[in-house]
Amino acid sequence: MSALGSFDSGLGCRQIAVRLNVPPAEFESYQWTGSTIEYHRAQIREHLGFRVCSVQDAEKLTAWLAGNVAHAERNADRVREELLKRCREEFIEPPAPDRITRMVRSALHTVEETWFTTVFARLPDPVRERVLALVATAPEAAEDADGAEPGDQESQDEESVLALVKAMPGNVSLESMLREIRKLTAIRAIGLPAGLFADVAPKVLTGWRQRAVVESPSHLRRRSPESAVTLLAALLVEREREVTDCLVDLLIATVHRVGARAEQKVTNELINAFKRVSGKENLLFQIAEASLAEPGGEVREVVFPAVRGGEQTLKELVHEYRTKGPVYRRTVQTTLKASYTNHYRKGLIELLAVLEFRSNNSAHRPVTDALALVERYAKAGNTTHYPLGGTAPEHRGTKGQWAELVYRADKRGRRRVVRMVYEVATFQALREQLRCKEVWVVGAGRWRNPDEDLPTDFEARRIEHYRELRKPLDGGVFIDQLRGEMTGALSALDAVAPGLDWLEIKERAAGAIKFTGPEAQEEPRNLRRIKAEVGRRWSTVPLIDMLKEAIVRTGCLKAITSVAGSRTLEEEVLAERLMLAIHAYGTNTGIKSVAGGEHGHTEEEIRYTRRRYLTLESARQIAVEIANATFAARDGGLWGAGSTAVASDSSHFRSWDQNLFTEWHSRYGGRGVLVYWHVERGSVVVHSQTLRASASEVAAMVEGAIRHGTTMDLEGNYVDSHGQSEIGFGVTRLLNVDLLPRIKQINRVKLYRPAAGESGAYPNLAAAMTRPIRWEVIAANWDQVIKYATAIRAGTASTEAILSRFTRAASHPAYQAMLEIGRAQKTIFVARYLRDRALQREIEEGLNVVESWNRANAVIYYGKGGEISSNRREDVEMTVQIHDDRYGLLADRETEHTRARSVRAWDTLAIAKVTSLLAPGAIGR
Repeated sequence: MSALGSFDSGLGCRQIAVRLNVPPAEFESYQWTGSTIEYHRAQIREHLGFRVCSVQDAEKLTAWLAGNVAHAERNADRVREELLKRCREEFIEPPAPDRITRMVRSALHTVEETWFTTVFARLPDPVRERVLALVATAPEAAEDADGAEPGDQESQDEESVLALVKAMPGNVSLESMLREIRKLTAIRAIGLPAGLFADVAPKVLTGWRQRAVVESPSHLRRRSPESAVTLLAALLVEREREVTDCLVDLLIATVHRVGARAEQKVTNELINAFKRVSGKENLLFQIAEASLAEPGGEVREVVFPAVRGGEQTLKELVHEYRTKGPVYRRTVQTTLKASYTNHYRKGLIELLAVLEFRSNNSAHRPVTDALALVERYAKAGNTTHYPLGGTAPEHRGTKGQWAELVYRADKRGRRRVVRMVYEVATFQALREQLRCKEVWVVGAGRWRNPDEDLPTDFEARRIEHYRELRKPLDGGVFIDQLRGEMTGALSALDAVAPGLDWLEIKERAAGAIKFTGPEAQEEPRNLRRIKAEVGRRWSTVPLIDMLKEAIVRTGCLKAITSVAGSRTLEEEVLAERLMLAIHAYGTNTGIKSVAGGEHGHTEEEIRYTRRRYLTLESARQIAVEIANATFAARDGGLWGAGSTAVASDSSHFRSWDQNLFTEWHSRYGGRGVLVYWHVERGSVVVHSQTLRASASEVAAMVEGAIRHGTTMDLEGNYVDSHGQSEIGFGVTRLLNVDLLPRIKQINRVKLYRPAAGESGAYPNLAAAMTRPIRWEVIAANWDQVIKYATAIRAGTASTEAILSRFTRAASHPAYQAMLEIGRAQKTIFVARYLRDRALQREIEEGLNVVESWNRANAVIYYGKGGEISSNRREDVEMTVQIHDDRYGLLADRETEHTRARSVRAWDTLAIAKVTSLLAPGAIGR
């Protein structure tokens, strides 16, 4: 009711007029201030049972906010929403906006001070002193290391413990591993107790950590001891988890590098020496004939002359055998052992002293037991074998190809375990089991106990979780539905297959399915004219102007607050500096270059604003606001109904490689990162994320589809051939996303049968049919399948963490059940795809949109040759996110397929002009 003052807007007047059945014009004469409106408001309150918010009510509401909302939510806007909701529940008229702001700030401040006091009291005096010592001695020169130009943020003072804690890891090397070990040791030396922040909400802890990162030591010294200790402790706890994850990443990458380099070294040596010997059968006959003719002669006089090329040919023949036989593998293993012993062993052994490895599966515990043995004898000098009488646990790494090198007989013929080879084999086995999370690390984040990935409240909220996934509690109901869809899809394809001129299914060596894709559609008649007119009218609009207009029209910067929790800059000044920082990242020109313009803001001021205001979370929120504003601004008559599908694909960006996430990508032929985009059919980016080259694109596809955060009701996902995996079909089916991939090698695709004992069903598809779906596997693991799907949906674990556990451990029962669901869903999709020409074109059109987006990146992200010039992961992710925010409105100018997309860039910025341009007869005016 206090909002009556806002009803003088046209929208408010129309809404009330409709409800009261009164002409809107009559509201123009109403007095919105004075005694009349106060009298009417009192009548409304009395009628609805509301009361004015008294001082006591305000105090109670503030206390309620502090006790029930602000302890876990630090965003003032969300706290304000909860306050207004509480007012409605208590039938209290919401206070004036300024009073609400004071109440929210009071609640947030009260809770934070309470937390500071509580955390401070949990720490012993010696620990408090060690925490405060981090900033007591920190030099001022290292204070702003975090705000340097991307790529130049390495700590300026290696002796400062705080600078060491804040520093990011380097590339995969022994030096990086030793530095991270030193960093983890320094953090643990502070002595923070386990569970210090166990009752603190993760987002609150993350906020404290960000404040400790951006505030300089001098600012932290001016804080109260309680607040300084809490912020620094939050930084240490979060960094301890991150450094532990980095060490695991380094272990995995180092073990892989040792093996890969050994393979490459041996292969190069063999290639240089190798000459393929032809006519080996004739050589054998010639040698046999010569030997039988003179059985008593010497080899050099009888055999060598009988062979063309003599002794050299026979040497090459022996060499060829060795390169193809087990000798090659043993040579690689020997080279690997030498590389490990002479260089990498120091770091890996030290790593065992700071990381604690565990396994929940008894079948994999021999590896953890072997690690204990390796650590126990790590300083045994030049001892070749482990002592007799001891037990060296056998595991997967010591068997097979490594067995001959691990187990050797000594001079007395006793079977001994070669220590260095055993260490190498154990580290290789550890790497594989870490990747599938059969072995996990205490204190890690991404590499934590996999049981923690699952929702802890699943048993208590089982019915609710099933409802949120829209799945029946009885797995049999789901199976019946899925089997019915399979039967319907296969029957429909079987009925029409003989009459389809683009499809032929019969037995053939190359695969049963012969499929001809749809022809390219003709270009719309007026597309080129529209594009030419757009270029004529708006071809020279500066990118910074596009950003300015988007900010002004969407208001996407209003919700941004300082990491420190308050906004100290004037709104106009903050908006200008944020805009310059966004431009610097979005074009890759850099803050130093942008600061050289004539705008009155110095480089230091822009850096300060970026560091304290422009976080990764705020950048994501800006992207969501722009996307939502674009959706809202669209004219349905002009652009058509809103899309419910997105297309997703990755782009490769070159980047600096002195870090852990830049990797070599064989397809692109260089080092860099992948950026995975989700773009809706109208060319609006709804989600973007940064991936390593080795990351699962299926996991990225699922992650973006369910966590895009926009108002779009996403139901389908067009994806390139990487998305056609059976596990991808299974996960998306459980999450209610229709996976629509481009099928690669469709000629070899197999269609599963919905039931056993129906070999005569679907005669026109028989050549492409395979075994029946194992429905009993789904039924037996239905609850586990839903538990893992809930973990992905709720975000208790990333999709990649779940899939990495599955894809490398195929025996997992939940994985087997998801595979069967995926096989059934893939069969449904392929059967529908093969018979439906419209679906084939729809998928191609959707993927064309995201490919056009990828082409536009090179034009927009033009600075520094398009290379991401930073070694900090936060900066890389910020660059990607801001690139999405800043220029998502421009990428559509590269799209070639429909007239709407050729001018979609102006949905939000110039909708009226675009509408007039597309009106009949507009072109040429």
